[in-house]
Amino acid sequence: MSAKLKIAGWISLGAVAGALATMQLQATARNTSLAPLPLEELQQLAAVFGMVKSDYVEPVDEKKLITDAIGGMVAGLDPHSQYFDKKTFKEFREGTTGRFVGVGIEIGMEDGLVKVVTPIEGSPAFRAGLKSGDLITKIDDTAVKGLSIDQAVKRMRGEPNTKVLLTIFRKAESRTFPVTITREEIRVQSVRAKVIEPGYAWLRVSQFQDRTVDDFVRKLEELYKQDPGLKGIVLDLRNDPGGLLEGAVAIAAAFLPKDVPVVSTNGQIAESKQIFKASPNDYVRRGGGDPLKRLPEAVKSVPLVVLVNEGSASASEIVAGALQDHKRAVVMGSQTFGKGSVQTVRQLTADTALKLTTARYYTPSGRSIQAKGIVPDVMLDETAEGNLYSALRMREADLQKHLVSGGEKDEKDPAREKAREEAMKRLEEEAAKQASKPPAKPLPEFGSEEDFQLQQAMNRLKGKTVLVSKTQTERKPEESKSN
Repeated sequence: MSAKLKIAGWISLGAVAGALATMQLQATARNTSLAPLPLEELQQLAAVFGMVKSDYVEPVDEKKLITDAIGGMVAGLDPHSQYFDKKTFKEFREGTTGRFVGVGIEIGMEDGLVKVVTPIEGSPAFRAGLKSGDLITKIDDTAVKGLSIDQAVKRMRGEPNTKVLLTIFRKAESRTFPVTITREEIRVQSVRAKVIEPGYAWLRVSQFQDRTVDDFVRKLEELYKQDPGLKGIVLDLRNDPGGLLEGAVAIAAAFLPKDVPVVSTNGQIAESKQIFKASPNDYVRRGGGDPLKRLPEAVKSVPLVVLVNEGSASASEIVAGALQDHKRAVVMGSQTFGKGSVQTVRQLTADTALKLTTARYYTPSGRSIQAKGIVPDVMLDETAEGNLYSALRMREADLQKHLVSGGEKDEKDPAREKAREEAMKRLEEEAAKQASKPPAKPLPEFGSEEDFQLQQAMNRLKGKTVLVSKTQTERKPEESKSN
């Protein structure tokens, strides 16, 4: 990819939306002659720095003042630009490799508590007996209620061979119990697959990491060895927060004709104006071979359904959008997260870097999905009873200072916030009514026999009746305030 952007993504377990980022690991000198430096404002910044250092009530660390100033400057741009200090840059690089030290669970949030979505097979949490749906109420001596998901993740991670005490509430058994787990290096399995029944397979990509394409190819090979006559595949991208662009291009290319466009990017700098195609030149790493060569030719024509939801973001939206635009797959589920921007990561020192939004990306037909998302061809509810929690899920359009379709930044939409508050109130009222009744059944694990959306995807592949959502409607793209 010598002429292309080198891509990397920030993936944090439990994150709602992953980043789509260009990685430049050498410090890059930029042309600053486009505009003169604002000397008066810089002098003011220096004056404030001097006053804080000399007059503040207690001594302050100079380096911390500088890093806080940089962090504040970047945080004011948009939700995805970020300054990486030594610790966060290390976590960023761990995320792209899919390797970290922790307990080994994929997590979400439920009622302010950390919910175990699934324990990673073979991990310390898996061996300790943690199950999907378990709620973590305490991490060591810290109550989880009130912590953000990122704060909870940081408390569960640590050094190898150190212990962490988790207090677990298991709804199904109505009991609370402690579990002590020894942290280990975890390798995240970003691809899972199985033959559901003769002729039909389920292939799930949970995030796009360094090893995702190789794992994807290996799983597809295994599926075809198990059942060479596959008549349909469900590609499951639900709750996939994104990650590496090259991985998204490769997975889309596995199903598409050679050399058709997959995604384009456009921004202010020259290197952000690119078209990525279903070609090895655009997804094979420098010096590597084409992993897709190993796939059977049938992959190019097998009937395909793509499952998405509000948690499908960034790279997963690229895959869904490309397959939809080329009419290669039927996209089913809920409208996606709507993260249509690219972040470039430039290393500042050996241990620090800047992640900066530098471009928007567009589907092959030229659609920008920023603050809108991919609209499925067929809308599906989460369960046969309807959507339980979708109204409360955060989307790009809910984030402070997100980019909007017209190019401006926008604050949170008051109407959208009011709708969320009303949805929360309705859920609380419903919970109060149900207080004397058994607790609501949690959403089933993706790929299980109780997975309603997977059942509908299978019905579509078989030509059977699909239970289409009667309540979901398309969210229109936001317009700038000037419009």
